Amino acid sequence: MPEATGTAHGPGRILIAVYAVFALAATARAGVQIATKFSEAPLAYLLSAFAGIVYIVATVALARDGVRWWRVAVGCCSVELLGVLAVGTASLLVPDDFPDAAVWSGFGSGYGFVPLILPILGLLWLRRTRPSSERPLS
Repeated sequence: MPEATGTAHGPGRILIAVYAVFALAATARAGVQIATKFSEAPLAYLLSAFAGIVYIVATVALARDGVRWWRVAVGCCSVELLGVLAVGTASLLVPDDFPDAAVWSGFGSGYGFVPLILPILGLLWLRRTRPSSERPLS
């Protein structure tokens, strides 16, 4: 029997499940916040909505096979890592701009720092499951 080589096998299933939970949590929370108290912290709520969209796309991309989906997943994990680092830093340096927490505020401290760790694990998994057409020639 051939060995599974896509992102959705083995530990990839756990990664996809965590991404799905974060997609639901971030999107639902942002939706409620935007609908009920947008004027209190618009930047934080819009960033949480953006994070939710990134998590949704990452979940789908990680669950799908093919080079194109692998590239989308790499892009999502990269954007997520850059986002959590940028928003985490900004939320500490300019806390007045974040009167209410975003998913990525404080490097994801409100979510047990999972938003900081998740894209790193995602990128490591994607590196391990890189399609042969994406591997460097050597």
